[in-house]
Amino acid sequence: QVQLVESGGGLVQPGGSLGLSCAASGSIFSINRMGWYRQAPGKQREWVAAITSGGNTNYAGSVRGRFSISRDNAKNTVYLQMNSLKPEDTAVYYCNADIRERITVVRTKNYWGQGTQVTVSS
Repeated sequence: QVQLVESGGGLVQPGGSLGLSCAASGSIFSINRMGWYRQAPGKQREWVAAITSGGNTNYAGSVRGRFSISRDNAKNTVYLQMNSLKPEDTAVYYCNADIRERITVVRTKNYWGQGTQVTVSS
């Protein structure tokens, strides 16, 4: 099986920066799409950013220009660099990945990380 382990959450002041990491481990043949989601208290979970295996990225309008998603395929890791943070960015951030586990099975399985708290406050 596959496990996603996140790190990097914490408290940051408005306008500050914070970097999140999510490393996948276990039975991995290849990782296709990787992405980040977030969920604020009392709100629905929303998509934040995604990156394909080829490095193509896409962002939610609320974070475009401030957040950057990247990946290191050799480390099976996806990153989310968050800049110019706003209080409304406060949420639990979740890593997500579509992972091909076996060379003989093309279909991917979707995995979620445990979530990491990001709090933007003065």
